[in-house]
Amino acid sequence: MNRLRLHLATAVFIAGSVFASSVAAETCPSFLDHDQRKLHSNETINLCDIAAGKPLLVVNTASHCGYTGQFEGLQSLHNRYADEGLVVVGFASDTFRQEADSEEEAANVCFINFGVTFTMIAPSAVTGAGANPVFRNINQQSEPPRWNFTKYVIDARGNVIRSFPSSVGPDDPELIKAVESVL
Repeated sequence: MNRLRLHLATAVFIAGSVFASSVAAETCPSFLDHDQRKLHSNETINLCDIAAGKPLLVVNTASHCGYTGQFEGLQSLHNRYADEGLVVVGFASDTFRQEADSEEEAANVCFINFGVTFTMIAPSAVTGAGANPVFRNINQQSEPPRWNFTKYVIDARGNVIRSFPSSVGPDDPELIKAVESVL
């Protein structure tokens, strides 16, 4: 009798684990399910761990760009909407030849100069065949970034709802309206 209970308990545990992992898989788009190295760190992050079932604001960034000051506004959006579920993720990139020469310098610009606390991913390509998996998917759903600080509002299911060019700042009413529409 005890063996039967043990087998039933094991079966329930396994079934519960399979159910939990399938629920997590359903709530996280596959293009987010990749380990990405954080900026100036050996630590990696799987965006499913922080963004499954949540809306995102994804931005390609560069440390030596005329739009670098937008880090301040992006941090403000992160502070304002994080409790409502918004996940802001910056992807450092040298695609447009405006990134710092070293990750240490890029990290200083983000974390020290602008006080960024949202997730920043190590430099990677955001356009073309070599684009990282997140931007490959974004580029299929929307237009690829034409310059640094292109912003993409993505709903909890992974659909790009709206994109905004570099010239649209994080405090723009249309961007805020798009963010609020996915919360």
